[in-house]
Amino acid sequence: MPLLQLDHVHVDFPLYTARGRSIKNRVLAQLGSKVRQKIEEHNQIATVHSLRDISVTLHDGDRLGLVGRNGAGKSTLLRVMSGIYEPVLGNLHVQGSLASITDMSMGMDMEATGYENIVLRGVFLGQSHGQARSRIPEIAEWTELGDALARPVRTYSTGMQVRLAFAVSTTIRPDILILDEMIGAGDAHFIEKARARLNDLVSSTSILVLASHSESVLRQFCNRALLMHDGQVLLDGSVEDVLAEYEKLP
Repeated sequence: MPLLQLDHVHVDFPLYTARGRSIKNRVLAQLGSKVRQKIEEHNQIATVHSLRDISVTLHDGDRLGLVGRNGAGKSTLLRVMSGIYEPVLGNLHVQGSLASITDMSMGMDMEATGYENIVLRGVFLGQSHGQARSRIPEIAEWTELGDALARPVRTYSTGMQVRLAFAVSTTIRPDILILDEMIGAGDAHFIEKARARLNDLVSSTSILVLASHSESVLRQFCNRALLMHDGQVLLDGSVEDVLAEYEKLP
């Protein structure tokens, strides 16, 4: 049975600046090892607490929406659920296959051709080389990129890159699907095709986690929501209750 569980998860990011790193490295190079170690240990204290004590359990049939203002921690939480970020405290447990459509540029090589990137991104998303290669005809047909698939992806427009990455990402039928916003960019023809394909993918998955600023999208696809603020969960409840509390935030 598919399961996605986070148990008291914390995520921190160290604070650095390019200027601070360059000056610090020059100074530390002139110091003894013991002094250098003490300074480095002290500097490690400067961190941003991106997520704090997040616990959530999702079972088959859960459709979870993440609600919150920019900087609330929604994208970070999606990346933890996807296994991209590792918690500094707490645990993530995933049971079942998982696909994440949070950053469609990940797993792609700008110097490789479109055909090669179909395989590369497919493997990045958990397919075997054989599975990824077998899906080339289907993906090539859906993208309508034609001969452009034989060219390096760096020659593509942004819209062409999105079309290719989206087609590869949505060939998988996972137990758990992680989404950061719905498709809303591109020409009208692509948007219509993409939404139909995404609706089919969402309906076939057991667990959905979706971050979105669109209330209509959250109401359409989700049966539960988390209200996030400053890296914490303020409310775990129905979509309507969470949206109502979201409107009250200062």
